[in-house]
Amino acid sequence: MTVRGKDFDGALDRAAHHARAWLEDVGERPVPPRIDADAVGDSLAGPFPDRGLDPAGVVDELAARVEPGLMAIGSGRFFGWVMGGTLPAALGADWLVSAWDQNAGMRFSTPGVVAVEEAAGRWVLDALGLPAGSDVGFVTGATTASFTGLAAARGTVLARAGWDVHDRGLTGGPPVRVLVGAERHDSVDLALRYLGLGAPTVVAADEQGRLRVDALAAALADGPPGTPTIVALQAGNVHSGSFDPFAAAIPLAHEHGAWAHVDGAFGLWAAAAPDLAHLVRGVEDADSWATDAHKTLNVPYDCGVAVVADPAAVRAAFGVHTAYLVDAPGPGNPYEKAPELSRRARGVPTWAALRSLGRGGLAGLVGGLARRAREIAEGVAGIDGVRVVNDVVYTQVCLALGDDARTRAAGERLLADGETWISGSRWQGRDVLRVSVSNWSTDDDDVARTVEAVRRAVGGAG
Repeated sequence: MTVRGKDFDGALDRAAHHARAWLEDVGERPVPPRIDADAVGDSLAGPFPDRGLDPAGVVDELAARVEPGLMAIGSGRFFGWVMGGTLPAALGADWLVSAWDQNAGMRFSTPGVVAVEEAAGRWVLDALGLPAGSDVGFVTGATTASFTGLAAARGTVLARAGWDVHDRGLTGGPPVRVLVGAERHDSVDLALRYLGLGAPTVVAADEQGRLRVDALAAALADGPPGTPTIVALQAGNVHSGSFDPFAAAIPLAHEHGAWAHVDGAFGLWAAAAPDLAHLVRGVEDADSWATDAHKTLNVPYDCGVAVVADPAAVRAAFGVHTAYLVDAPGPGNPYEKAPELSRRARGVPTWAALRSLGRGGLAGLVGGLARRAREIAEGVAGIDGVRVVNDVVYTQVCLALGDDARTRAAGERLLADGETWISGSRWQGRDVLRVSVSNWSTDDDDVARTVEAVRRAVGGAG
């Protein structure tokens, strides 16, 4: 059968129609989904049909059945988790990525999209002030990005101890000690579990969740000299937005022969905004970094970014050579820089987002998110009974009422109200309502409506 462009017309036309309708409405619809997963599942129940449906009809049926169960994550009043919206250029590029349907694993076979990703990688390094020449891998998200950096770390620190983990595995080798702050994100622990490194050693943090350098120094000094060690630091605490003290912690780690990794899922982008760059001072001296493009940069899911300063370290962890995988001249194949041989060209929307913003626009985007967080914090702090319990240094705001019961009640009323989505959490021994400002479209009106929604919820929280 010959594939012709017109074969796709009906499905693409209907997809564009439904996408435009969603984007037109997402800013004004209630933020929570209208029905739950079971209700969506019921609409999809039934036996596998004997006869197929034309492509346009399939798209229409899919949109009709799924749309009631969609959360308005793209709304300027969605603050439930650190999930960005989607910049227009990034969305357009993502559609092209699906239409092109390229396997972005090898330079030789798909040079077009690989070259775009390489350009995006250079721009990411430039924007974040990370070492030129670092390897950049485009992965599914920050968890996989940390997995990538920590895999390179594992191989390197064991090699220094005389053990080749890539040939010999972990069994019988020296144990790897991983030091983490008490308030690191659980995705770091998950990556360590994937790597067979087990639970990390926890280092004390301060009242804002920042790793304490004195506690790190004591932990590094505890144990036999030459112990293979990794120190995992954090750029952007999910509750306070705080940043570990990189300028002190990273040199200290290196003094003890440790690899320094930074989980910067949303916080690493502070480096791109001149008025926020002080938060990440010294971060460029680490050995690996993990971040998400689908958070602060606002590209579509899924797109994490793994950066490793030493290309040899990450390629030793993920490189593979077979007769059918063609090596091409240049800066290595994408499959050598991340844990996938085959994948979609997820770095292309990253290039499009950065190209549409430019340096000034990127600084404005990141700085604007932090400014909106301050505005929300200032607005809710004026509501009787509400206290902002963190130092608002970046994009995170944590609120609490007089006691846990009132805080939980206010959170329930907020979700029932539907005007905004602010998730409940627990931090520093108490229940909180956490605001994560991540969407490029959040504006003055969204801030005002969010503050008023909190006022209504607090008024009825008892």
